[in-house]
Amino acid sequence: MERERFQDYTSNGEAAPQTFSAPEMQRRLDAIRGYMASESIDAALFSSYHCINYYSDFLFCYFGRRYGLLVDHNISTSISAGIDGGQPWRRTFGGKNITYTDWQKDNYFQAIRKLTGGVKRLGIEFDHINIDTLNLLKAEFPNMEFVDIAAASMRLRMIKSAEEIAHIEKMTRIADIGGAACVDAIGVGVPEHEVALHATATMVREIANVWPDGELLDTWTWFQSGLNTDGAHNPVTSRKIERGDILSLNCFPMVAGYYVALERTLFAEEASEAHIRMWNVNCAVHDRGKELLVPGAKCSDIAKELNEMYEAENLLQYRSFGYGHSFGVLCHYYGREAGLELREDCDTVLEPGMVISMEPMITIPDHLPGAGGYREHDILVITDENNQGNRNITGFAYGPDHLIVKNGG
Repeated sequence: MERERFQDYTSNGEAAPQTFSAPEMQRRLDAIRGYMASESIDAALFSSYHCINYYSDFLFCYFGRRYGLLVDHNISTSISAGIDGGQPWRRTFGGKNITYTDWQKDNYFQAIRKLTGGVKRLGIEFDHINIDTLNLLKAEFPNMEFVDIAAASMRLRMIKSAEEIAHIEKMTRIADIGGAACVDAIGVGVPEHEVALHATATMVREIANVWPDGELLDTWTWFQSGLNTDGAHNPVTSRKIERGDILSLNCFPMVAGYYVALERTLFAEEASEAHIRMWNVNCAVHDRGKELLVPGAKCSDIAKELNEMYEAENLLQYRSFGYGHSFGVLCHYYGREAGLELREDCDTVLEPGMVISMEPMITIPDHLPGAGGYREHDILVITDENNQGNRNITGFAYGPDHLIVKNGG
């Protein structure tokens, strides 16, 4: 039986309120179109979570199906699967959507065909598209030239607008609320997962208050104790907190594809002298790192200076990753403006409007005094020189004077 290739959901309910204003969304599209014009790119097919979300305000759920946002010099159209009904259309800025069905395997490419008449040069995301999809695109469109649009888009996303910064700042306040909930739930004998659940639920409820028309998804907490603190991304377990445990609080509210983080080292009831020493060193690196986040500073130079602080304490060998990274459209399973990371191999120069973390971490092996993972994490907005170079939008306390947690906080 022949079934339809496309379904029309563009009148199923009312369009949802946008996260950002129409001028802000138009600014983003104008910027990428300006780049496309300079490179003679006729249209761009965005396929990643972060770019589709950034340019359309629609965050898709992959589940084995392909999604896209086709941007030409006049319109932008989201491409979604029928399983999602009208939600993609309701969330897409500008209201242009094409929904393909499952009934034929090439329907996704037929949707692209409907939107790319006359296109000779098509921008695609080289850092996201997989080999299978690229080969299918080449087979379906043998006369098209495919050029990279990902690097240029990333560079444009690095500088945040005033609306984006305001959005991110609302979220860091919620991360601080999650941190307070986390501390309140800590106690000897309490499992990691119970602490994490309490913090996450507190953040989700506050997100619902602040964004009553938003979609509530992907907010989470990693709370680690003891040996589980040795990695920044170690999953939550059912391990119960013990007296003297090193703890790691990691709260991640997500709103409309944007992610922020609050990360702190804590201790349950007490901390040994060796632990206090390591903790103080890491806090000192954190403090100095924030001072270095100013316009004109080079990411690699910041990393090198902080390395020297660890080396002076004979701790550099216990550092495990970069000192910070860009924030914006981001999640633990997608995205990242990889061109803005505080690493020795990144020579990007900081500019006003960038939003970046400072998050030094060292992990002392389990057989040594002071064992465990230490990490502090603040998010800062880079400002002009007259505003002292940055503005810290994280307010949660850190260090031994504040986060040796007794009697459940």
